[in-house]
Amino acid sequence: MGIACGIVGLPNVGKSTLFNALTSNNIEAANYPFCTIEPNVGIVAVPDARLKKLSDGYKTKREVPTTVEFVDIAGLVKGAAQGEGLGNQFLSHIRQVDAVSQVVRCFEDDNVVHVSGSVDPIRDIEIIETELILKDLESVTKRIDTVQKKARSQDKDAKAELEMLERLKPHLDTGNTVRSFQIQNDTEGEALKAMFLLTAKPQMYICNTDEAGVANGNSKIDAVRERAVKEGAVVVPICAKIEAEIAQLEADDRVMFLADLGMTEPGLNRVIREAYSLLGLITYFTAGEKETRAWTVKQNSTAPQAAGVIHTDFERGFIRAEVMSYADWERLGSEQAVKDAGLYRTEGKEYIVKDGDIMYFRFNV
Repeated sequence: MGIACGIVGLPNVGKSTLFNALTSNNIEAANYPFCTIEPNVGIVAVPDARLKKLSDGYKTKREVPTTVEFVDIAGLVKGAAQGEGLGNQFLSHIRQVDAVSQVVRCFEDDNVVHVSGSVDPIRDIEIIETELILKDLESVTKRIDTVQKKARSQDKDAKAELEMLERLKPHLDTGNTVRSFQIQNDTEGEALKAMFLLTAKPQMYICNTDEAGVANGNSKIDAVRERAVKEGAVVVPICAKIEAEIAQLEADDRVMFLADLGMTEPGLNRVIREAYSLLGLITYFTAGEKETRAWTVKQNSTAPQAAGVIHTDFERGFIRAEVMSYADWERLGSEQAVKDAGLYRTEGKEYIVKDGDIMYFRFNV
């Protein structure tokens, strides 16, 4: 679908180690700034226990998970908006992703150099946020200059956009993000969307901590959580070093290693699921003897749009969708039992797909 979540943060906070663990791509991860210059891209399977249960229930020969794309973006530094540390190049990479996962260092280790000389996650978050806001302020100022010319010619759309931009500029100037800006109508929302502003993107915080921090938390993670509550953001604590070790293990060894750590699954599973949700994605399934597959659609997609993810012919020739919920299938135990209970439905073109729907499409082209 071409939808990506960017991994950002200051240099040397564990971004590339995290990316390696997510993708097992073994991208270079070194103890110095700007190890990553060009962004690395990885396609990662989304962990979903429902897929395995459906595959077992239908005795499927093949199961295919849905995926999410991660982009490892080089470390930003203070002054990036003015080009410090290749800042303009790195900020342009953020512009191209749809959501942002900010890795924040929440552990002490004298052997791992911090670019600012000390560990302070809130300071680090504010450095990144300030640079993104400054870049957005630059974009908005340039856009105002362009739109003013059209507005002078009594262009109604330009006048409306200019009014919105003149509210947005002081909002950014006082250190606020686009996410916290109140739009007044859909037209303003579309104008903002077309600008691809950096602080408009949904964001989560990944607290890179040590083993004790994952198990028991610490004051640094608590500080990030407190900030995230105010922003409505998600926080996921992980130990990137441990996750990298887990990613290299065989399946049986992995289970034993997780058990020794008191974990039921890798912490990265939640990172992946939260990123998927952050991108505004949901999953529906198709299931049968030959294949059980998870499919990705945007939230609020219609049944024909969901069909189009499989093949454009399915959307163009859509007739109807046969639908049951995963919850009903799991509770009742089989497709036939769902039908017998009267919970197997036929839906038309206006149906909005829900996460966990099991669907079969009827089409004609």
